[in-house]
Amino acid sequence: MLRPVIAFILLTGASFSAACGQEPPSDTASAQLAAGAAPEAVRAAPESQAQIQLSFAPVVREAAPAVVNVYSRRVIAQRSPFAGDPFFERFFGGPQPRQREVNSLGSGVIVDASGVIVTNNHVVAGARDLRVVLSDRREFAAELLLADERTDLAVLKIDADEPLPVMAFDDSGTAEVGDLVLAIGNPFGVGQTVTSGIVSALARTDVGITDYAFFIQTDAAVNPGNSGGALVNMRGELIGVNTAIFSRSGGSQGIGFAIPAEMVRTVVAAAEDGGRIVRPWLGARLQAVTSDLAQSFGLDRPRGAVVAELWPDAAAERAGLRRGDVVLAVDGVQVNDENGARFRFATRSIGQDARVTVLRDGDELTLTVPAEAAPGDPEGRRLQVEGRNPLQGAELVQLSPAFNEENGLDPFARGVLVFSVTPRTNAGFVGFQPGDRVLSLMGESVEDLSDASDILRRHDGAVRWPVEIERRGDRIRREVRL
Repeated sequence: MLRPVIAFILLTGASFSAACGQEPPSDTASAQLAAGAAPEAVRAAPESQAQIQLSFAPVVREAAPAVVNVYSRRVIAQRSPFAGDPFFERFFGGPQPRQREVNSLGSGVIVDASGVIVTNNHVVAGARDLRVVLSDRREFAAELLLADERTDLAVLKIDADEPLPVMAFDDSGTAEVGDLVLAIGNPFGVGQTVTSGIVSALARTDVGITDYAFFIQTDAAVNPGNSGGALVNMRGELIGVNTAIFSRSGGSQGIGFAIPAEMVRTVVAAAEDGGRIVRPWLGARLQAVTSDLAQSFGLDRPRGAVVAELWPDAAAERAGLRRGDVVLAVDGVQVNDENGARFRFATRSIGQDARVTVLRDGDELTLTVPAEAAPGDPEGRRLQVEGRNPLQGAELVQLSPAFNEENGLDPFARGVLVFSVTPRTNAGFVGFQPGDRVLSLMGESVEDLSDASDILRRHDGAVRWPVEIERRGDRIRREVRL
């Protein structure tokens, strides 16, 4: 018996040939919800049949006009079925590469009346043509302002001749498990659709969809085409951007995930401020608190994250964080692992401060940690190796927290990495691969590019080269003869 396949499925829709939309909403919308001005919500279960029959229509009328359809067109290479066939290649000169045009569908949310729209990065990735269809069926060409693969968010801009309806962000940060929510998008291209549900869970960090995993989970039905659409609270505010579902079949099974509005706002602000994201870096490596650790720290249960390592002179160390501290909360929000702390810190802007609550020797302290960029060059200092040595033809790069963060590496990794290898060079023949970390040459430790350059210069032309590298976690030692 085959086991059912369970997967996290990004919600980009299949190919469609025409834009789908809704008729414009009625001008006689009841109750206009003042964004940001509403009093704190009072949560209560229905107490009568009349309350059970209350409608979400006023919320939908307020929020739905700000949700759009996003159509992307891209060209992909299609592998020939005759590739590698000796007979075909002999008589027809080899298979010719073929290209195929693919149209995909997603959703988006207008967050600025000038035409700024947020959606998922996977909706627009690789697109050469982007079009946006409003809820009143008007259609516009869209410009990509920013695409951020690490958060799976993208920001588009359209030029309309009048201010557009906007969905306000939920700035309160008070969403709770059990709160009613609406999901608005265009599933399967059938047209704008609203589904209802509740917040099923908060701070989901084990989803593995983006580098900053910290999702709102909901049971509101979302399906392919909902990607980039809105998850809305009962005040008509954006609390998240729908991104993926956990599914056995590819359809909705009541487990959907949305990127919280705090991160969405940060990416939109970066797009409007020039299109470059500079991510704050805490400078501390954290590990989850186990039952044994909780007992040793005097905690009533496993909670928080232990500081296992600090980068010298980074923001955390200068703010007074120490190894062995238990980070309990960032900006008043409880965290239980490194992903949660990274997400909370990443929603701050460079120059702002974050309040980090820690447990130290049985006492709770609140430290003020500045939001600063990771140290180092995000592009990485490079060295193109020449001469007569085993690394001739390789491009080396200096590891740093900034470069590592930008390329999805361990932020605390140090040393020198093989960035690329030119074919038909010594490095290629010897077997160096991109991603190899050079630990030593000629028995001398390689800590940075200066070490590597000095060793290669002093021993240029040597016949025997003892080399030590790290490849995918394994240390490899060998002697190379030229």
